[in-house]
Amino acid sequence: MPSDLTLSRRRFAAGLATAAALATLPLPALALTADAAKSLVDKTVADINSIINSGKSEGAMLKDFEKLFTRYADVPAIARSVLGTAARSASKAQLSAYTKAFQGYISRKYGRRFREFIGGRIDVAEAKAVKSYFEVISTARLQGETPFEVRWHVSDKSGKSLFFNIIIEGVNMLASERTEMGALLDQRGGDLDRLIADLKSI
Repeated sequence: MPSDLTLSRRRFAAGLATAAALATLPLPALALTADAAKSLVDKTVADINSIINSGKSEGAMLKDFEKLFTRYADVPAIARSVLGTAARSASKAQLSAYTKAFQGYISRKYGRRFREFIGGRIDVAEAKAVKSYFEVISTARLQGETPFEVRWHVSDKSGKSLFFNIIIEGVNMLASERTEMGALLDQRGGDLDRLIADLKSI
């Protein structure tokens, strides 16, 4: 029968072997935190406030908004999500072209929406965990209007913290754009290439 000393040695050796094996495994990525999600939205909102109060022309502002979306939004995830089932049958080249066209489209659309905030500001309040992402709550304060909420959904599934949805006065960007994109695609007989071409001018 093995002695306690022998068993202790075996356990110690087994422990060293386990530690060595674990040391060779890649370390998991740091999980997104409420502070990181809020920090992303703080930066996004600071840039929005700067753009809308810059005094630039609409065209110049929309270019700045596209840079903002490229920097802070998970555009590929948003684009694929709103395209729905059509994304499954699209080729890699089509998805790439569609994502690029969608980036310009969504930046112009929401850039114009945020231009309505000129003279006002957005204040970021708090972040809270919701399932696999964080929701960051902010308040838009516009001149002559009752303040209203702007909610940001933030995830790090892309490998870094990015927002993938905005809810302005209860209007959910992902939900409304799925409906819009579906209608636009239907109007073109399901022809994704036509949709891609037309998104560049919408």
